[in-house]
Amino acid sequence: MLRTRPLVAATLVAALGLPAAWAILRERAEAPPAPEATAPSPSSEPAPAAADTARSAAPPPPAAPAPLAQRMLPEANPAYSDFARDRSRGALALQAPMPRRVAPAADALPAPAEPVGRDRFPEARPSGFQAVAQAPVSTFSIDVDTASYAFVRASLNRNVLPPPNAVRVEEMINYFPYAYPAPTSSEEPFRITTSVFPSPWAEGRKLVQIGIKGYAVAPETRPPANLVFLVDTSGSMAGPNRLPLVKQALGLLLTKLDARDRVAIVAYAGAAGTVLPPTPASERQKILAAIDGLGAGGGTAGGEGLRQAYALAEQGFEAKAVNRVVLATDGDFNLGITDRDELKGFVARKRETGIFLSVLGFGMGNHNDALMQALAQNGNGAAAYIDTLNEARKVLVEEATSTLVPTAKDVKIQVEFNPGEIAEYRLIGYETRALRRDDFTNDRVDAGEVGSGQSVTALYEVVPVGGPRAMPDLRYAGKPAAPAAGSRDYAHVAIRYKRPDAEASRLIEAVIDQAREARTLAEAPQEARFAAAVAAFGEILRGGTHTGAFRYADVARLAAGARGDDPFGYRAELVGLVRAAETAAALAPAPR
Repeated sequence: MLRTRPLVAATLVAALGLPAAWAILRERAEAPPAPEATAPSPSSEPAPAAADTARSAAPPPPAAPAPLAQRMLPEANPAYSDFARDRSRGALALQAPMPRRVAPAADALPAPAEPVGRDRFPEARPSGFQAVAQAPVSTFSIDVDTASYAFVRASLNRNVLPPPNAVRVEEMINYFPYAYPAPTSSEEPFRITTSVFPSPWAEGRKLVQIGIKGYAVAPETRPPANLVFLVDTSGSMAGPNRLPLVKQALGLLLTKLDARDRVAIVAYAGAAGTVLPPTPASERQKILAAIDGLGAGGGTAGGEGLRQAYALAEQGFEAKAVNRVVLATDGDFNLGITDRDELKGFVARKRETGIFLSVLGFGMGNHNDALMQALAQNGNGAAAYIDTLNEARKVLVEEATSTLVPTAKDVKIQVEFNPGEIAEYRLIGYETRALRRDDFTNDRVDAGEVGSGQSVTALYEVVPVGGPRAMPDLRYAGKPAAPAAGSRDYAHVAIRYKRPDAEASRLIEAVIDQAREARTLAEAPQEARFAAAVAAFGEILRGGTHTGAFRYADVARLAAGARGDDPFGYRAELVGLVRAAETAAALAPAPR
């Protein structure tokens, strides 16, 4: 039993956080007694380990590191002293570097049980129908994030339905690659593909698909990368699907880097500090050793971690390189600056300097998806959720070029519907990416980033003129605006984007006409049918407001019939998840 005064214990907890204080108290309790103290009886002493016996015959080893308690006490570690002094003011003023090992690994107590039900997600109601007569224009920011699909999969693999707010339909659709025709030159960074076909779940309505394929940069011609790995090593990252998976994921990413690239590592827990200064990626063993030395424990000073990570990225900044911070976290920032708006403003200002931010989410039960989405969107980067090593391989190996190398930034889409052909429309998903109509031409308004070779899909559900409308005509409204003379177009699509190194936007346009319409669902392009199946799955998981009598079994049949070429089994996996959703529990059981 620990013999210490309650006041001492409380002081340690307040200064260092619970995990570090507990480790100190435990070490003090287990330390050998001072010389003047009475030695314990032989029967009470543990037998020496075999390894210790062998070492006793060898030459004396180098001086051992300071005991854990001494390493963690403020007077022995200026970084912790500075942090304890500044954190009450919410300041990002920590200057002293931290030790290589951010928190104890072998000395730490076993990881606590995974929390349940404390995940946080952005709140956004599903979009409803809009009358073309009153609002003919739809504007939104592009989105290539995939975090929602991976979180949904992790939930269903635990036999639990995900929370409705965890389901962002556009991220589920865009998790999958689509075989859209690609541009042939970097001068044309996007190519637009469109189709129109009957809605699988609402008779008399149609789906409009807009597919975008980005120009793929050849791996040998990609720009060099200046990367800073920002790793959350707080106590909440102690679980096996958190920090250990982070280490494996970053090791996989290293396999796609070479001597052109530089890597630095910043870790943060109760304090933050540089673990590895900018290092050529060719020094693989040095980088892997730094990653392997990370251990979890303490609070989460994420704001200070961001500050130091961007400072390192600025030190190694190259105008012609990809300059990016890669944050790996569960999003549980609880020390220092934790205000989401303040953090968003910080990464937005750094975005203007040419340093982008990508976010990799880990863990479940205490996962702050809302914060990670906000940081990624304001940092001109994508957010992914890593629930398995296979997902890490997909994001950081198979899609490494598209994950790291942008081909365009601030990508916005604006669709104008023809009131002579379309009565109503609704955009499926993209609720957190909606823009005002005048934002489209305003180059100061931030929007999404598209990486090398990425595909992006958007779906609209539309009601043709004379079809089953969701809203009656307004009593006092005038007649709908007349379409352009003789036009049979369904809609006009405009895409505005900036090159990664430019601040002025460019415009690409296309028309959706009846020549692109499939008369039956079976005649619709395979990629469009699969996207519709994923959209229906997401809509049902969110409550099925617009999908009527369409059920999981219908989704599975539609997806299975549109699998096509599936070399990595992603589409086959979706069919399995749809079937799992049929029997999944509505709520996770409380931990025992």
